[in-house]
Amino acid sequence: MTQAILEHVNITVSDPLQTAKRLCTLFGWRIRWKGDAIDGGTSVHVGGDDSYIAVYAKDGQNAARQDSYSTRGGLNHVGVIVDDLEKVEALVCEAGYKPHSHADYEPGRRFYFRDSDAIEFEVVSYQPTPT
Repeated sequence: MTQAILEHVNITVSDPLQTAKRLCTLFGWRIRWKGDAIDGGTSVHVGGDDSYIAVYAKDGQNAARQDSYSTRGGLNHVGVIVDDLEKVEALVCEAGYKPHSHADYEPGRRFYFRDSDAIEFEVVSYQPTPT
């Protein structure tokens, strides 16, 4: 059997283009594709060469989500690996988000933040702790 590779996840957001631009700024990603999507919606694919997040909205008619950790099938967080944790944390703060739950344990250092759509991101670095 061959090993499967995750290509993308698709998340409903309030404004796909703004979300994609924010992810490009925070993580150095690029917009790979944007266009019309299911049910009259719009989708933007944002990420790198091998994987991406599809951010989607249906004509601005998206309901706020319930707590993901108590909802079966809920998206709890999106994990992103970065080389420079401090630099990304500074960008997260500049964007107006509050990092929380900092941790330093094997196999890496990390923090979390929630964006304006309440999507939680876990930002991880496997680089050695700077001295």
